Amino acid sequence: MAISRLHTIDAQQLAALAALLQDSVHGGASVGFLAPLPHAEAHAYWQGVATALGPLLYCWVAEEHGQMIGTVQLALCGKANGRHRGEIQKLMVHSTARGRGLARQLMQAAENAAHAAGCSTLVLDTDSGSAAAQLYPRLGWQQAGDIPAYAASPDGKLHATRYFYKLLPA
Repeated sequence: MAISRLHTIDAQQLAALAALLQDSVHGGASVGFLAPLPHAEAHAYWQGVATALGPLLYCWVAEEHGQMIGTVQLALCGKANGRHRGEIQKLMVHSTARGRGLARQLMQAAENAAHAAGCSTLVLDTDSGSAAAQLYPRLGWQQAGDIPAYAASPDGKLHATRYFYKLLPA
């Protein structure tokens, strides 16, 4: 299994990322979409990411045997008073690849890049009842709090969102 940072996204990667997003949403992941997620909508999302990749948005993918099995994004703050912070976004691991430490490896790649970019504070949010909400504390993230009825799960039901932060070493 290899993890690499994408600087551009080609047509084949775009299709694989759209399929990964669909797998995640259809599996119940609260990553901003409702199920069933049409391929065209997933494809359009990743086209937007491809356009935005650059100094303020990074994306990593995990591939195994030619298949894309995971991804995570890091959005750096471009504001003068926020250049020390970033946000982890859209951590996804394909349903067939879960439980093997892939999420940990993707998060480590994003955290290392954030540190190298001069970030000292990272934030993220997730469904408070999700497996991810249990994962992040094991990776050293601190819970900041929950906001009730904040986001809709893929099935359309409102759920609480849990915010986390991590202070990176100097």
